[in-house]
Amino acid sequence: MLATDERLPAGRVLREVPAAERPRERLALRGPGGLTAAELIALLWGSGSRGRSAIDLAAEALARHDGLTGLARASELELAALPGVGTAKAAQLTAAFELGRRLLADWPTGRWTIRSPRDVADRLVLQMGRLEQEELRAVVLNTKNVVLRVVTVYRGNVSASLVRVGELFRDAVRLNGTSVILVHNHPSGDPTPSPDDIHLTGEALAAGRLLDIAVLDHLVVGHDAFVSLRDRGVAFDRRATGGQPI
Repeated sequence: MLATDERLPAGRVLREVPAAERPRERLALRGPGGLTAAELIALLWGSGSRGRSAIDLAAEALARHDGLTGLARASELELAALPGVGTAKAAQLTAAFELGRRLLADWPTGRWTIRSPRDVADRLVLQMGRLEQEELRAVVLNTKNVVLRVVTVYRGNVSASLVRVGELFRDAVRLNGTSVILVHNHPSGDPTPSPDDIHLTGEALAAGRLLDIAVLDHLVVGHDAFVSLRDRGVAFDRRATGGQPI
């Protein structure tokens, strides 16, 4: 049986592989956790190209994009240009990665409690870090810092002069939320807060105090990193609740 990190020799098509070594049979035997990324992609594609198995194509695609994370960031056009992939397989892979992102977004909120900026970043850096335009999201929390909803409140140039600050609290008011955490991305990939980011934070803090909704933090997300403005010394609201706020 193939080792989990071993690819098929070049030119070896799937029908030439013993049945017990094929991805579908290995999935039934070992479960999805026992398959390599190349084998999982091969299962998704179902077939290879002339003289090459689906596993060969998947392994080469992963190598060209430095692994699964790089492959997930590739555009559909970049995927289609890979040897033996084409538009149909590229569309399948793009759809699979998008389903994974949406699964993260739809994670049951009742089990998502915020105790530190990292709790927010672990969920949203993957979703927002590679967006091509800026998005501003509000994470709405209850008194125990359980997430009630994550809502996108703005797309475009995130600055205090363009964002309607009242929109940041719309869902918090509707859901009787007691606090929010703001999160937005920098498409450049550099999460260093800008003067506009600091100014928007100040505007949000002032509006939140009028509404009696605490602003606990503002996270700026880059490609693979984030910055917490609370950790940078901005004086955010603190509220003594059962959730041990950040």
